[in-house]
Amino acid sequence: MELISMGGLELRFLQSREATGADVDMFEMTVQPQARMPVPHYHENWDEAVYGLAGVVTFTVAGAEVPLGPGESLFIRRGVVHGFRNDGPAQAKCLCLLTPAMLGPAYFREMAKLLARQPPDKAAMGEVMRRYGLVPVMPA
Repeated sequence: MELISMGGLELRFLQSREATGADVDMFEMTVQPQARMPVPHYHENWDEAVYGLAGVVTFTVAGAEVPLGPGESLFIRRGVVHGFRNDGPAQAKCLCLLTPAMLGPAYFREMAKLLARQPPDKAAMGEVMRRYGLVPVMPA
């Protein structure tokens, strides 16, 4: 298992594209209070299923707010714009499953390095996202 921290997010990889022959990426994601995904985005080539473990992560999926608490699940089809945040006072955790596996830990390692620099290089972040099949969508 690999643990990757970046900003207010921590990912604990349980399965990766390397270990599953690119079938599944699976990781536990911890979202710190008041943390958010920096840029709404969509995935070109994979679907994502999310299962709530603790706290509440609020996803915005195709413009709709979807609070995800323990025992609840959410499916995000490829091509659908989404993002997430933790508005609560405590950590929130969810289990994320990506299929087919296209990211693996490598994407998150690269993003963690970029986010560690202040201020982060947004152009470089966008390039890394696109290289791995995530398409950033800037708010209107």
